[in-house]
Amino acid sequence: MGPHPAVAAIRLAVRRVLHDLLTEHHTRHSAEHNSAPGSAQTSPEPPRTAPHTRPQPPLVLVACSGGADSMALASALAFEAPRLGIRAGGVTVDHGLQPGSDTRAAEVVLRLRELGLDPVESAAVTVGRDGGPEAAARDARYAALDAAAERLGATAILLGHTRDDQAETVLLGLARGSGTRSLSGMAAVSGAGGRYRRPFLELDRQTARKACMVQSLPVWDDPHNSDPAYTRSRLRHEGLPALEKCLGKGVVEALARTAQLSRDDADALDAWAGQAEATVRDAAGLLECAKLYALPPAVRRRILRRAAIEAGAPAGSLFARHIEEVDRLITGWRGQKAINLPGKVVAQRQGGRLVIRQG
Repeated sequence: MGPHPAVAAIRLAVRRVLHDLLTEHHTRHSAEHNSAPGSAQTSPEPPRTAPHTRPQPPLVLVACSGGADSMALASALAFEAPRLGIRAGGVTVDHGLQPGSDTRAAEVVLRLRELGLDPVESAAVTVGRDGGPEAAARDARYAALDAAAERLGATAILLGHTRDDQAETVLLGLARGSGTRSLSGMAAVSGAGGRYRRPFLELDRQTARKACMVQSLPVWDDPHNSDPAYTRSRLRHEGLPALEKCLGKGVVEALARTAQLSRDDADALDAWAGQAEATVRDAAGLLECAKLYALPPAVRRRILRRAAIEAGAPAGSLFARHIEEVDRLITGWRGQKAINLPGKVVAQRQGGRLVIRQG
């Protein structure tokens, strides 16, 4: 008799990601070996060196809060990784936002080790205030995960975001009036070098919880997830249920599908903008307003955003309204003054050229 359907589903999702990581690992190792000095021998005499050794198995970490989603992910990783010859470990982040958070982090470390994961560690962080409590906690968490991956030499970190999380992310982007990239939600692969992998984006939250229940895995329900002080919590417990009551079941699936379609569109437009950028710069590298004007708005604004970021504007602080103001220097030129952007970056029109630089 096979495993419970929920357990089978989470294991299959993780197995697919691990297969991808193994393929990438072996491809990268082969490329490094073939490009290494002496790999192409011109002498007829073979080198008298140690025989070629197999690469060390990659290390994959799971980011685990102790909640149902990440505990289900940890259990699936612990089951699948040894069968594929992959080392598996875990990291839990102590945000220090609640009394006893250090004790809970220690409990999560113990649970991960009981699953057979190794290495396992806890990372304590200090959450700032920039961007609000949710954004600040997220920034601190990813910084800690990045540091753990570098320290432990991990190939990837698995995150337990589900289809429900994806739907919430799309709605939050919609409420902010964001563009296609924001509506595309979370990517299955993200981070430097594709470090972060999200195996559960096509699984619902209930599947993960059910998998924990049938495996008798203890889970911790973060009170912040039901605290109405947090926007995502209100959306989860009030907004989405109201939409489903009004529009019927299937809203979450439809929003997740919208995310994927939006991501495909955003990727295509980003590629178009990357190719078009070279055609709208003069010999000195300045952007020519007439050539920018001729481009479709979605492509033009991507070029403007990229130019602003290259000039020093922080990507996380550069909003659609900023780019719209810069765009009006091209499409609605009336002799406007320079536009001030985040990061002390200034955009201004000079003699038919758009100059974006730190002021």
